[in-house]
Amino acid sequence: MKVRDDALDIVNGPLLRNLFTFAVPLMFSQLLQILFNAADTIVVGKFAGQSALAAVGATGSIVFLLTSMFNGLSTGSNVIIARCLGMKDDKRIEEAVHTSIVLALASGVFLTAAGILLAPVLLRLMNTPEAFIDLSVLYMRIYFGGVIFLLLYNFASAVLRSKGDTKRPMYFLMISGVINVLLNLFAVIVLHMGVAGVAIATVVSEAVSAFLVCRTLISAEDATHLDVHKLRADREVVQEILRIGLPAGLSGVVFALSNVVIQSSINSFNSTSVVAGNSAGANIENFVYIGMFAFSQATITFTSQCLGGKRKDRIRPILRTTLLLTCVTAGLISILLYFFGPQLLTLYTDEQAVVDVGMIRTYWVARLLVMNGVMDIFINSMRGMGYSAAPTAVMLAGICGVRLAWIAFVFPAMGTLESIYMCYPISWLITSVVEYILWRRIYRKVCG
Repeated sequence: MKVRDDALDIVNGPLLRNLFTFAVPLMFSQLLQILFNAADTIVVGKFAGQSALAAVGATGSIVFLLTSMFNGLSTGSNVIIARCLGMKDDKRIEEAVHTSIVLALASGVFLTAAGILLAPVLLRLMNTPEAFIDLSVLYMRIYFGGVIFLLLYNFASAVLRSKGDTKRPMYFLMISGVINVLLNLFAVIVLHMGVAGVAIATVVSEAVSAFLVCRTLISAEDATHLDVHKLRADREVVQEILRIGLPAGLSGVVFALSNVVIQSSINSFNSTSVVAGNSAGANIENFVYIGMFAFSQATITFTSQCLGGKRKDRIRPILRTTLLLTCVTAGLISILLYFFGPQLLTLYTDEQAVVDVGMIRTYWVARLLVMNGVMDIFINSMRGMGYSAAPTAVMLAGICGVRLAWIAFVFPAMGTLESIYMCYPISWLITSVVEYILWRRIYRKVCG
């Protein structure tokens, strides 16, 4: 089988136009996810109460922690498949696709067991207030009961993304997102299921998106065709995916660990308003990720394919272009969020105390999130060139190390919410500078 002729010509096509063709559907996908997730939070906050909002918000950093490592493996799949596409190696593409789906299934089974068993332990380690910890445990156990669907979607959509197809995953998110919102409204408002209703709606919608993207691969007529009878893990492909994906997953774990520590510090205020306000603020700052995520994914896919297609001359232009586009999009959205943050926060709650906390986070985190985008571009460029361990080591020191040190020494001395949120921009700035230095060395090694 051959790769379809109408696939996006990443290796030789016009760079800027192809970047937009690739990134714009991803932006809409991110926007849809944010809007649908916001709908979840709005429904639970407005109709199930402040405790329910805080309960769901308190689980966010733990969910991210447990899923990050396995989602990182999908990045490894993206890199390997994209490089094989650039080399036009159909046999290797088929092996990588089937291996990726096997990894998704295996990871899902493991993560389901871990999430269900560890939920109460992890929540107590984070000093989750007793007022709503039982609701948080309930939400986590239902969510992880269906987490295999999330991993299937992420791995399968990574296959589509590796060949430049970002439109169909966007359509699937639209369908599953509408289902999610409708189920939320029905479960929370009509059935009065509260936190459990939100969790069940999330699992059902993720199952729908996983089914749709897997069906797309099954019906594909090119080398990315998925045949359930050929599902097996190729040892060499697994090793390559792990070489790229494990450090990428560890990067997510680093972020998650630091966020768990930060969430624990926020929980130490023992205030439902503080926890709820932090949750609402974190939700609205996700809008800044719209461009950041899209262009960072474009960086890794375009770099991988061009390296496989022996077009090393395009690697630096890819980096420069995605850096510029990331700064423009993230910067503009950050400014808008800062000025219109109070209006957005009132969508989540009617409590002024919650809004005030949300704006503190918006000032220190959302407004400066563009620095995180710059860091991601350098890291994903290096991953696209086949180097994942070194950028991850830098992130371990720059993100996790700085934040943990800050929370251990600065926060106790100041004792304010502002002093917690300050660690975000400081860690981004330090890490971005070091990642840039590392990128220059790796680029010289790969491209001469």
